[in-house]
Amino acid sequence: MTQRASGTVFIVDDDNDFRDSMKWLLESDNFHVIGFNSAQDFLNRYDGDMGCMLLDVRMPEINGLALQQIMIERGIKLPIIVISGHGDIPMAVNAMKNGALDFIEKPFDDEVLLRLVELGLQRATEMFKDNIALTQSRTNYDSLSKREKEVMALVVSGKSNREIAETLGISPKTVEVHRARVMSKMRASSLPDLVQQANRLNVA
Repeated sequence: MTQRASGTVFIVDDDNDFRDSMKWLLESDNFHVIGFNSAQDFLNRYDGDMGCMLLDVRMPEINGLALQQIMIERGIKLPIIVISGHGDIPMAVNAMKNGALDFIEKPFDDEVLLRLVELGLQRATEMFKDNIALTQSRTNYDSLSKREKEVMALVVSGKSNREIAETLGISPKTVEVHRARVMSKMRASSLPDLVQQANRLNVA
């Protein structure tokens, strides 16, 4: 039995027969799958699980592009593979511009779909890990005092302890103390690690 990347494949398509056939294909290749018959059905039932999405662009009421926009607004981060009919290519291209992972045109090769889904779940795992790291960095940053945040901003901008001391009107020794506390509270193993966290948090 093939070991698949963890996560759920969410299929959003109003064509019941097509959705069921994709569900059967994916489950027969050991993917965990949940199907939705409309964009609203997905929005009502999605519970935050990690995974990727197979999204039909042409659906009644809320089409694929509109659902993608709603997901962006709600902070629902799932790699999206767009399923496009022959006349839907412009919509699929727009979906790519909005961050979709890829799109496939009906009819498509099963192996192409399976490879894209595996890639989507791998990307979802990376996004999940990045989100955990961001949450931890934000929690650590919120624990800094106002002065420590000032010191951190100057440190990651490349300022020396002496320059920081002059900017803030404190002694270089005090800067060293604050800097050590920043490194400890941010759980930063090195200056590059601290800079990376600052970039992640958009700390200027």
